[in-house]
Amino acid sequence: MTHAVPLITLDALTVGATATVVHVSPGEAADGGVSLARRLMELGFVPGEKIRMLKRGMPGGEPLAIKVGHSTFALRRFEAALVSIQPE
Repeated sequence: MTHAVPLITLDALTVGATATVVHVSPGEAADGGVSLARRLMELGFVPGEKIRMLKRGMPGGEPLAIKVGHSTFALRRFEAALVSIQPE
């Protein structure tokens, strides 16, 4: 019997940890009517993509520095909360 690692959202990932994107939830419509989920997916947060939490800003832990492929992005916590991940 195997135990599946539970899914968490990207904002809960610890610094230095890696994970795989499982799902991006729809968010509020941003400027121009484009959803945050679509913008995140355009940046590379797509199911199956490996990501790594690089750093959290101080104070308050915002923004989050996330490595996706060969790119690094800064996300706010509410944006990162839209991304469901499976930690490794």
